[in-house]
Amino acid sequence: MTASSPDLKAFLLATPFFGGLPDASLDLLISMLVECRFDAGAAVVAEGEPGRSLFIVKSGQLAVSKRADSGSVVPISVLKPGDFFGEMTLIEMQNRSATVIAENPTVLYELTAQKLYACYKADIHAYVIVLQNINRELCRRLRRSDERFTGHQVS
Repeated sequence: MTASSPDLKAFLLATPFFGGLPDASLDLLISMLVECRFDAGAAVVAEGEPGRSLFIVKSGQLAVSKRADSGSVVPISVLKPGDFFGEMTLIEMQNRSATVIAENPTVLYELTAQKLYACYKADIHAYVIVLQNINRELCRRLRRSDERFTGHQVS
């Protein structure tokens, strides 16, 4: 579990994942988070492995990559504080779609599918907001991917 503090609440409310949550709902979700620490070079998740949780980046920087059919590693993105990843496994219940490596010492908050389901049971309003936030972020990522694919400048 993660200890709640005004700084942690302010940080989480500023992230795309927790935006718009009322205070009581935020407290509930904070009580469900587990802090995880990774050294530089550590694999947080690996493409193809089972996954049942998502992560919110508190500090550090992470590299996201996928393996091409040729076997080469293709960089996808860089994650920084406030970003989140792993949500696809919660939505589609498939294996991890990419590998995420800590580029420097990193602190993450993990939310498991089981805890997210507990949020659904305890506070349906918070659950809906979280799912809307995830969907918004997935749409932003798809839009950026479309722009890169078509050669347009991505802001």
